[in-house]
Amino acid sequence: MVAALIRCLLLRCPACGLASVVLRPFQIKDHCPSCGVLFKREEGFFVGALAINVVTTEAVILLIYVAGVLVAGFDFQAMLAALLAAAALFPVAFYHHSWSAWLTFDHLVEKLPQGPLPPPRGGR
Repeated sequence: MVAALIRCLLLRCPACGLASVVLRPFQIKDHCPSCGVLFKREEGFFVGALAINVVTTEAVILLIYVAGVLVAGFDFQAMLAALLAAAALFPVAFYHHSWSAWLTFDHLVEKLPQGPLPPPRGGR
């Protein structure tokens, strides 16, 4: 379980840890090129990653609000600016990690299904 959580933070395949789950910015691979498990199974599978991103963003906004009011004593305009910046930037920055967290959760609960097998290594 600890290995899966470390793989999640590093954006690696939760099953094998050898390949990245990221194809390019804001695009997740369909399957792992190393072990072949599916990252995207069916329509709507992304809803879990979306929920993780929304809940985490709300938690970050709440933490900024509490820290701003209790610790820094922000005035209303500064607080509004900080919260708006967090609400706009955090979900974008956290996109890949929310997918990685969702894939790791799914893998820990019911193992990711096998997809296309990777091509054989070596030449034949």
